[in-house]
Amino acid sequence: MSTRKMLIAGMMFVSASALAQMKYPQTKKIDHVDNYNGTQVADPYRWLEDDNSEETKAWVKAQNEVSFGYLNQIPLREEFKKRIEALSNYEKISAPSRKGEWYYFYKNSGLQNQSVLYRQKGLKGKPELVIDPNTLSKEGTTRLTVFSLDKKGKYACVGLSLSGSDWQTYYVRDMETGKNLADELSWVKVSGVAWKGNGFYYSRYPEPGKGKELSTKNENHQVWFHTVGTPQSQDQLIYEDPKNPQRFHTVSTSDDERFAFLTISDRGKGLDGNALWIMDAAKKETKFKPVVAEPGKYDFSIVDNDGDILILETNEGAPNKKIVRVDPAHPEKANWKTIVAEKPEPLQGVNTVGKRLFLNYSKDVTSRIVSYDYNGKELGSVRLPGLGNAGGFGGEKEDKFTFYTYSSFNFPPTIYRYDLATNTSTVFQKPTLAFDPTDYTVVQKFYPSKDGTQVPMFIVSKKGIGMNGKNPTILYGYGGFNISSTPAFSASLIPWLEKGGIYVVANLRGGSEYGEKWHEAGMKLKKQNVFDDFIAGAEYLIREKYTSPAYLAASGRSNGGLLVGAAINQRPDLFAAALPGVGVMDMLRFQKFTIGWNWVADYGSSDNAEEFKALYAYSPLHNIKAMNYPATMVFTSDHDDRVVPAHSFKYAATLQEKNTAAKPMIIRIDTNSGHGSSNTAKLIELTADSYAFVLFNMGK
Repeated sequence: MSTRKMLIAGMMFVSASALAQMKYPQTKKIDHVDNYNGTQVADPYRWLEDDNSEETKAWVKAQNEVSFGYLNQIPLREEFKKRIEALSNYEKISAPSRKGEWYYFYKNSGLQNQSVLYRQKGLKGKPELVIDPNTLSKEGTTRLTVFSLDKKGKYACVGLSLSGSDWQTYYVRDMETGKNLADELSWVKVSGVAWKGNGFYYSRYPEPGKGKELSTKNENHQVWFHTVGTPQSQDQLIYEDPKNPQRFHTVSTSDDERFAFLTISDRGKGLDGNALWIMDAAKKETKFKPVVAEPGKYDFSIVDNDGDILILETNEGAPNKKIVRVDPAHPEKANWKTIVAEKPEPLQGVNTVGKRLFLNYSKDVTSRIVSYDYNGKELGSVRLPGLGNAGGFGGEKEDKFTFYTYSSFNFPPTIYRYDLATNTSTVFQKPTLAFDPTDYTVVQKFYPSKDGTQVPMFIVSKKGIGMNGKNPTILYGYGGFNISSTPAFSASLIPWLEKGGIYVVANLRGGSEYGEKWHEAGMKLKKQNVFDDFIAGAEYLIREKYTSPAYLAASGRSNGGLLVGAAINQRPDLFAAALPGVGVMDMLRFQKFTIGWNWVADYGSSDNAEEFKALYAYSPLHNIKAMNYPATMVFTSDHDDRVVPAHSFKYAATLQEKNTAAKPMIIRIDTNSGHGSSNTAKLIELTADSYAFVLFNMGK
């Protein structure tokens, strides 16, 4: 046996034997019981919901000492970190977008914590710095969330977020001087920037209570209008609906600024669609009027206006979506004209450039791009490099060409210039890598779920890997909120594959991979389908000898963290390790925090008796039993104000209490970070820790 293997074997022995008496921090239990529709449910760790208490802070510190003490003993941890850093250290550039004579783009020189915004005159001009977020905080955790130019490109609204929080502060920058004006807009969340003349519409919440900024339930979402050069105290309240405090209200404007569009959604009441109201400046209107009066089951999204006529994307009467023309003077649905009918493939998005529509369809989770004119005449398909994911195709009405980015698991993001007249693509920018992506292979397989539904998965590995059931494998899933898990390139995946690992993405129900029917099949009372799909995926990988339970890990974040928690509760025998990240773990109380009420449309609510039964049956926190669990590293962040860390705190405490296996149940709590890692360095560290934890607990 090699020295390295002896070291690891010895450490595994030390870890396993020590774990039987592993000293987790003492987590006190309180006598707290809630009544849900006549069912008494204990919540002994309720006190951990108070993230500002000294007691909770002490618990977090003690847990991190145990967790990082454990991670520090893993030899591969530092090796993974250095390798991920080395392979990620290449220049990354976004596709450019034009405003007047300027082209704007983002660039990361390699390992910068945040990408930097540049602009240049023409495509061959000299780049000049616009904003470098890395200079705005010591740790590089301030993110540039919004950069929106007015129609003339004279002013820009700049949005910044601190430490990964969803809260944003908006500033106004004079693009001629490169300096910010005195404008500063606080408590912005779930907002766009909709320019109109010398100002813009934006959305915000009332200021939360002191010390409760990251946990208080967000209610009464308001639309305001800000005039450039004035303080926020002088902003004009445009729209609010205090009678429906859990509605979202956002405004966009047409490119010609003639129309303002108010979108209203009410997911807190379980409504998955939205209302749409408009205001027409050409008619000197000062109040919004309805096109669709109330939010309901269906979506209505503005694509563009063609003079007096609106072009909408909707799923009403078309689960896979269609494109319609609407005359706002006669907005009744009987007058709507379908110009691009629903197709067998779901429509994932629409962009416009050169007065053309570019529709992005998903065919078995890969992009198909088709262009149309504004009357629905098909103008041709875009020939893509392969089966992957494409995005872009935006620009001004007068543009003759546009840009798009194409990537796949083994195809790095490459920017193409697309000529509208000739329907041809040429490479505009491609990265230079320190490895050869063609050394790795991607295959798509379909497997049957519990009810026979065929579910796709992508399997990524080094070429020539043996099918012996002993390949370390990470199975990743999400399955929710109408979000599709599409092929995506990540250099940080390569170190895992270099170690003989396999990475698998399962396209579970609940996502948008096959349209609204696929989404609905994983919602509310049907959420168990998502877990069944994931478990069936694990069984398929084992059955086909890609791996075996001793070498299989479950991974997921946010809604995917919920997925992992439910899967290891229901089938702990399938997995050697689990990585539930920033997960929604308390399915009875998620709607009580920040913006959690917004998820009722997908999950249902414990306030509803029938939905409570379904939630209680799979809630990760409430279904932990005294049994052998796979080695588990829960991870969360102190500034996660989307899925508050209390979910993970209570879940980890319960796992530590009830797990009977001699395997670690640790929680890794990042600081100055949010729902996603707040900078590149933190993301690399988390990825390295995840790989090291998994391999270590597979005996590799």
